[in-house]
Amino acid sequence: MYKMVAIDLDGTLLTDDLMISPATVTAIQKAVEAGTIVTIATGRMFSSAKRIALQLNLNVPLITYQGALIKDVNEKEVWYERTVPPGIAQKLIEISRKKKLHLQIYQNDILYSAVENDKLIAYAEAVKVPYQIEPDLIKLVQKDVTKLLFIEEPDVLDHLQNELQILFGESAHIAKSKKHYLEITHPEANKGSALLYLAKKLGIERTEIIGIGDNFNDIELIEAAGLGVAMGNAVMAVKDKADYTTFSNNEEGVLHVIEKFILEREGTFSVHKEKISERLPMA
Repeated sequence: MYKMVAIDLDGTLLTDDLMISPATVTAIQKAVEAGTIVTIATGRMFSSAKRIALQLNLNVPLITYQGALIKDVNEKEVWYERTVPPGIAQKLIEISRKKKLHLQIYQNDILYSAVENDKLIAYAEAVKVPYQIEPDLIKLVQKDVTKLLFIEEPDVLDHLQNELQILFGESAHIAKSKKHYLEITHPEANKGSALLYLAKKLGIERTEIIGIGDNFNDIELIEAAGLGVAMGNAVMAVKDKADYTTFSNNEEGVLHVIEKFILEREGTFSVHKEKISERLPMA
């Protein structure tokens, strides 16, 4: 029934220690061998997502940067790309300067920051990517920017998100990917839009897709998929949208979903919450 699975990384496929259990790796590879397309749908940079895809032996287009970029693992083809308009990017830089907030910019799959600080270093170490320091970020945004990311305390980002939504309205996609991360992309750059675009290119119907995620930036992914799955550790907004809730990222929740819905055998775990519901097809 399901021909495609799109899986978020942080808080979903990856444990809190940023690991993937051997059993989960095996299940994913068995699903691929059975003919299922398994891909990644993440807010991370392409280079970071590619590293994990290669560990899983995946050779498919990857949904990265919250859906702003879909690109082959072998980097031969860009399937989909949406960049942040220069005017919006410049305003975000000005806001970060005025409020003294940490802002990261992603351009040509390179991570830039105006200063080197603990937030930048911790981020780069976690996702295993290099970075470059560019004191004049305004100079960068004269060309296309894939994504901008604020890293601050959750309450600071809550206020900032409200402010940016009022300021930009539907001209930008603004969502939290973690408590400390607020990400800004093109309005059409979200995981749901990217997923449906990729599925159409591959000849796969919406009803044949499973989407798995845990945070606010996964809501569109959950809504777009025929079977939207929330992790046990997901925020309530995601669980409310999901058709099914599995175990947490530390309890091999992705493994359970693949076994139950793809490999068609009894999973290792029994679900602690299940909500299967019918939804109208997306327009």
